[in-house]
Amino acid sequence: MPNDIHSATQLGTYLKDRRAKLDPTAFGYSLQRRRTPGLRREEVAQRANMSATWYTWLEQGRGGAPSADVLERIARAMMLTDVEREHLFLLGLGRPPEVRYRAPDGITPRLQRLLDTLEYSPAFVRTATWDIIAWNKAAAAVLTDYSTLPEGQRNVLRMMFRDSHVRAVQSNWQSVARYVVASFRADVARAGAARDVQSLVDELCATSPEFAAMWRDNDVQGHGDGCKVLHHPIAGKLSMEFSGFAVDGRPDLAMVIYNPATPGDADKIRALLKAPAKRGAGR
Repeated sequence: MPNDIHSATQLGTYLKDRRAKLDPTAFGYSLQRRRTPGLRREEVAQRANMSATWYTWLEQGRGGAPSADVLERIARAMMLTDVEREHLFLLGLGRPPEVRYRAPDGITPRLQRLLDTLEYSPAFVRTATWDIIAWNKAAAAVLTDYSTLPEGQRNVLRMMFRDSHVRAVQSNWQSVARYVVASFRADVARAGAARDVQSLVDELCATSPEFAAMWRDNDVQGHGDGCKVLHHPIAGKLSMEFSGFAVDGRPDLAMVIYNPATPGDADKIRALLKAPAKRGAGR
């Protein structure tokens, strides 16, 4: 019971703080006759389609735990950011909200500059549905020059199962493909993006019996770190270690960095970057 009371008090304090920091004009309300900053309780309640009494009880730490639906409506009413919405659920229910996938609209210039500083380490940023949306010069030279592909074709699974060039350079295509499919399935489920990838899954099931069989296996796999060997058409055999990183504040994105495994591999990548532009070896 004491913990429940403490949580309710924290939730109430957070709601009052958020409400007080909202700009009434941004919600279409007048600034006249307002004694305190922010929205009024009844204005938040109206926007959230709930009674002003119930909302007031929440701010006062009374009335019991709110439902997920109530918290969702309050989050929309206050136009909370994703981080603020998550914090609201943690305070109100002791857990984060259910995931909701939104297709990303690119990355920030700052993140692109970070990729570019990795001069001899191929690196890219992919979405939860495994679309490549940003990369550096080393990735274009070693993996794939994604700029030569139409935007809708820069999907790792589509390249893995539909591009014979990408397939040919893998040291063990069957193993790599299974790993990619299992990791993709886990990421999609985590991001709540199953509907968004259904057309891609249907396409690959129809065009690749191998993908269809792997998809039916329902395997899941984390995509943290590991080793990758490529047979690059120019550099020859390349061994690299890779690590995946979440992009803070962007749960829909992951940055993957490949580091040359040996000084010899690093020399090969440097030579590739100095040579005339050629298509990379594939993911």
